Amino acid sequence: MKVDKDTLEEILVTITRNKTRSLLTAFGVFWGIFMLMALSGGGRGVQESLQHQFEGFATNSAFVVANKTNEAYKGFRKGRWWQLEVSDVDLVAGIDGVEMATPTTAQWGKTAAYEGNKYECSVRGLFPNYERLEHQEMAYGRYINDVDISERRKVCVIGKRVYEALFKEGGDPCGRYIQVDGVYYRVIGMCANEGNVSIQGESSEAVTLPYTTMQQVYNLGNRVQLVCFTMKPGVRVKDMQPEVERRIKEAHYISPTDKQAVLTLNMEAMFSMMDNLMTGVRFLTWMVGLGTLLAGAIGVSNIMMVTVKERTTEIGIRRAIGARPRDILQQILSESIVLTTVAGMAGISFAVFVLNMVETAANPPGVVETHYQVGFGLAVGACLLVIALGVLAGLAPAYRAMAVKPIEAIRDE
Repeated sequence: MKVDKDTLEEILVTITRNKTRSLLTAFGVFWGIFMLMALSGGGRGVQESLQHQFEGFATNSAFVVANKTNEAYKGFRKGRWWQLEVSDVDLVAGIDGVEMATPTTAQWGKTAAYEGNKYECSVRGLFPNYERLEHQEMAYGRYINDVDISERRKVCVIGKRVYEALFKEGGDPCGRYIQVDGVYYRVIGMCANEGNVSIQGESSEAVTLPYTTMQQVYNLGNRVQLVCFTMKPGVRVKDMQPEVERRIKEAHYISPTDKQAVLTLNMEAMFSMMDNLMTGVRFLTWMVGLGTLLAGAIGVSNIMMVTVKERTTEIGIRRAIGARPRDILQQILSESIVLTTVAGMAGISFAVFVLNMVETAANPPGVVETHYQVGFGLAVGACLLVIALGVLAGLAPAYRAMAVKPIEAIRDE
């Protein structure tokens, strides 16, 4: 296809001959590509936001919670309350396919104090291997270790919000002592986790103690509130869940058919559900965007058909003075491609502008945590798609123009 100054000038004159019609026609393509780009970029931002919330959390994990029984069994009445114990952790950890098991316990409504500053927090008792379940990003110091557990040390790891409330002057809090329930604990670290997926309260609002220390200070005995475990690679939680429940029921004299006494929260299933949801959102995005874009391309094709009919005499004269069918075909296709391409580029540019505004509003000043943008490859692909739609939209009008016979066009005039 030959493209020179005269050809471009002729295309521009033809398109601007009826400005209102051309603008309305181009708007269909503009809106279609805008919807596709905006929904794609917005979906990416939402997905990144969700990933930030779940960041650092083991996706192949599950938690066991004790609940009252629903069946009488071996002399125990229906509706009996029972407690998980430390020994249950070993039962779960001994199952083939389980990578790690750890207990957790927590108490809420506690007040942490330091030099007149106070903050209402939760207190959690954990083992060091809990870090493999929920990654602890340490801004200062270290996390609880095995020596803290074995020696029942009165040390703690504080969350970000606890740190900000107690140590308003900032700086490293390690080595200082805070008071919780009349007991002083030496701070050994500050956890910067901000994710919304946390067990027994948010890490940012918690004071974490060695499990054995909390067991002793609060006189918990062997009771635990949750038994958390993760699976080995390739092993699914739902495949091991029946065996986990069977072992715990057997140890606590619970009926094997009792569906209520042992509750298992399968985080793997929840993460999988979230992945399926995002896949559905992406599919819906492309369906809506491509459908709108296709409607715009059909509009271009219809208007080009009208344009060809209006220019029947012009086309007949061109044919009469020697224009080949190929020249007519190239002229109509060029007009269609230019119209859709300009509208498409405007739609992509506007979508990028809108997404940039959304990204600025959704992130803290000076920090970009969530990207509401489209990738370069997607933008290039969208450009090629617009050009291809321009060609397809111009084919039917172009072939109709090629079919115009010079003598009939002049007679029609």
